[in-house]
Amino acid sequence: MLLPLLLAALAAAAAWPGCEPAWDPAGGCSPPSASDSATCVDLRLRTCGDAAYNQTAFPTPLEHRSQEAVESSSEYILLSVLHHLLEGQCNPDLRLLGCAVLAPRCEGGRARRPCRRVCEGLRDACRPAFDAIDMAWPYFLDCDRYFGGEEEGCYDPLERLRGGLDVEEALPSGLPPTFIHFTHHSYAQMVRVLKRTAARCSHVARTYSIGRSFDGKELLVIEFSGRPGQHELMEPEVKLIGNIHGNEVAGREMLIYLAQYLCSEYLLGSPRIQRLLNTTRIHLLPSMNPDGYEVAAAEGAGYNGWTSGRQNAQNLDLNRNFPDLTSEFYRLASTRGTRTDHIAIPQHYWWGKVAPETKAIMKWMRTAPFVLSASLHGGDLVVSYPFDFSKHPHEEKMFSPTPDEKMFKLLARAYADVHPMMMDKSENRCGGNFLKRGSIINGADWYSFTGGMSDFNYLHSNCFEITVELGCVKFPPEEALYTLWQHNKEPLLNFVEMAHRGIKGVVMDKFGKPVKNARISVKGIRHDITTAPDGDYWRLLPPGSHIVIAQAPGYSKVIKKVTIPARMKRAGRVDFILQPLGTGPKTFPQGRRRSGPGLRDPPGGAGPHGEPEEPGQGPLRRQPGPGGSKPWWWSYFTSLSQHKPRWLLRY
Repeated sequence: MLLPLLLAALAAAAAWPGCEPAWDPAGGCSPPSASDSATCVDLRLRTCGDAAYNQTAFPTPLEHRSQEAVESSSEYILLSVLHHLLEGQCNPDLRLLGCAVLAPRCEGGRARRPCRRVCEGLRDACRPAFDAIDMAWPYFLDCDRYFGGEEEGCYDPLERLRGGLDVEEALPSGLPPTFIHFTHHSYAQMVRVLKRTAARCSHVARTYSIGRSFDGKELLVIEFSGRPGQHELMEPEVKLIGNIHGNEVAGREMLIYLAQYLCSEYLLGSPRIQRLLNTTRIHLLPSMNPDGYEVAAAEGAGYNGWTSGRQNAQNLDLNRNFPDLTSEFYRLASTRGTRTDHIAIPQHYWWGKVAPETKAIMKWMRTAPFVLSASLHGGDLVVSYPFDFSKHPHEEKMFSPTPDEKMFKLLARAYADVHPMMMDKSENRCGGNFLKRGSIINGADWYSFTGGMSDFNYLHSNCFEITVELGCVKFPPEEALYTLWQHNKEPLLNFVEMAHRGIKGVVMDKFGKPVKNARISVKGIRHDITTAPDGDYWRLLPPGSHIVIAQAPGYSKVIKKVTIPARMKRAGRVDFILQPLGTGPKTFPQGRRRSGPGLRDPPGGAGPHGEPEEPGQGPLRRQPGPGGSKPWWWSYFTSLSQHKPRWLLRY
């Protein structure tokens, strides 16, 4: 929820009002004029830290006379939470536009005004998002009052957001920065491409290492999100992993291409990609086994054997190297009432040989509340899903479903159903033997093995992982890579978007404090997920009616019934307020939730089944009640001691 995040900021809210029309007895602020001279000072506002300039000047157009006054203003607090209020829409664009007013650009001893055309473009595009939550367009984004024309020497506050590479980072061939080179990448080339891509899109991307391979190569990840490096409340986290087997290289290249595609499409203004990156935190690990890749690449495409380079430098198969929790699951499942999720790693596992790459993945899984994952392989053309280990150990092929069988099938179909070759009706093609199954299969029903990464994800964490076999050629020739990308681009995007299926919410106590590690149970599905440190959770669920239970030690459980329509493509918001044991009801009636501390309705209102409506569509507006009730977000700002932002109210 936003409330816990805002309390600290709101508690420190100062009385410096700035220039707000509602406070001016004359009826408005006087238009600021461009200063002939100003004293430039370093910009130290965190929310504006990624602006295209690093110096500002005081007083500002809103008459704030210090950075402290800006930070404690309601205008600044609004900018800091816009991403959450608008569910990722129009950000970071609006935030940077607001920063241009709250902290004007200063250079050469002169304060410069942002361009009016940029403001007008964003106002037209983003006003529906404000309408959807019954919020007025912020007064300080008045395009006529606070923005200037080209003749005044205005600047584009989104120049860095829309810009390409810096001169020194330009592609040496002179090709445009949006160009994707469909070729195989060595380790050094892969690192350069990922870092260059992150530099191009530094406002939504970064690279980081999760560890090193046995031979010392960095396991490099590129991340895309509205605020790289931070888990944001209610934002699901997705990871895609390639090249776990060093000689299965198609996944490695697909993720390198995907990184470049996401960056370019974001900069080009693709609504789909901008929404995806603004509402999802995506982590791409193109190569989990860079040492094995080097062995396979030394033989080259077309000459590589079926197993050369498959293992890591220790000769370990990384997809057999994870703890066998599936056997423990089968043992626990036979006992009524025993939890079969979040199974601990047995101590004896560490007595064996554990690859550094495997350890890096397990450590990585503890750093982020991953919801969804895919591991990209090669050797066939099919999507498989857990369990990979048969419920009868001696059965090499046996259908062995998880408690979330329906959801896993939906996830697998999300990939296979939009893959042109997986849907090809020829049985003679690669993967043709899976045609009657729709090109998806339960892993153990294909062949059974222990120590797999997908089973481990499901049984040790909240993460649902599938395995995608991208084709029958493990090391395809270079000329086949473009076609492979065309076949897999849409399936990859469609799969990542599945992170927004089911329900999400926040679990908190009656004071609005988040409850971490609370259990979210679904009646009839013997697999619980747990809340993240901020109290937020995501529960992937198929369409239908579900009884959802939230519980934590020391609190009474809360039970709610939710209905997920088949058409719903955004997670429905279901929050829980837990009462200490011995107080309050154990169940809440259905219907719109009202004003508990930190509780809110879904942004944009809710449909008849509790699902959020799309902004700008359907019955979004909620008119004030007879008593003049305020919108759901108003309570977040009422702690402002002297001046509440009434300029955000539409009525």
